[in-house]
Amino acid sequence: MPSGGAAQVPLGSIHAWIIAERYKHLRLYYTPMEGTSKIPASERAANTHFDVSLPQYSRWRRIQIPVIAASVYGVLRVVSPTLRFEVLGCQHVERAWTARRSCIWAFWHCAIFGVLWRFRNRGIVVLNSTNFDGQWMRRVLDRLGYGTAQGSSTRGGLRGLAVLAQRLAEGKDAAFTIDGPRGPRFVAKPGPAMLARRSGSPIGLFHMSYERSTTFESTWDHFQLPRPYSRVVAVFAPLMEVPPDTSREALEQKNEEIQRQLERIRNFADSWFSLSKQEQQRQREIWNA
Repeated sequence: MPSGGAAQVPLGSIHAWIIAERYKHLRLYYTPMEGTSKIPASERAANTHFDVSLPQYSRWRRIQIPVIAASVYGVLRVVSPTLRFEVLGCQHVERAWTARRSCIWAFWHCAIFGVLWRFRNRGIVVLNSTNFDGQWMRRVLDRLGYGTAQGSSTRGGLRGLAVLAQRLAEGKDAAFTIDGPRGPRFVAKPGPAMLARRSGSPIGLFHMSYERSTTFESTWDHFQLPRPYSRVVAVFAPLMEVPPDTSREALEQKNEEIQRQLERIRNFADSWFSLSKQEQQRQREIWNA
């Protein structure tokens, strides 16, 4: 316990306080929970990191959850089977699975539609937020064969990471929308790097782009809905390791490297369908080498 005038933390929050202190130097993008202004700052930070309790919603909002989930799943079932996928860099995935290594997959939130369908029924465990969108999304994830760990960068993140670490140890893969659940868009958060250091599992970065899609610019992530029969390209970067003895400074540098790699593969994937057939073939040989 801290001494010498340090803030006193209730016994039930000691473990949470220790974890919060350990990771306070990182840019976790956590925001305070509503209604906690009268709680001491140290206890409030710990609670925010570990609280995965579900918010209370009105009856109308509770009715909306299954309706939205059914609608989203219905669109996925109608559109996704018509999509034509091409994967570049798939050898990185195959090497990890051949070696029976659990992986931590990370991608930008805007591409989630194609990702949900492409990697369904593999038992991948997804970090899922506790907000309203997370409530109906969890139902969609369950129907598509994903597992979920409750928590996000805004609430319950460290508890969510602990659950993911346990699932990785059990041999399952984990996945993040690395700029989710509510942005900033295309800003990589440190969750995957922290989890990789703790678990010893490699990080797999990838991005999906669609030949024809509708972009919802009113949403924070500029969500992309592919049109039926569209071609889709998925680009995977080489796996990234984070040793367990990685220092704080090195972990921040690793997160910056993740940011650069995601930007690189996103820029390449987004340009794919503007390339000539000859250039596409040349790039296939490079990325699949």
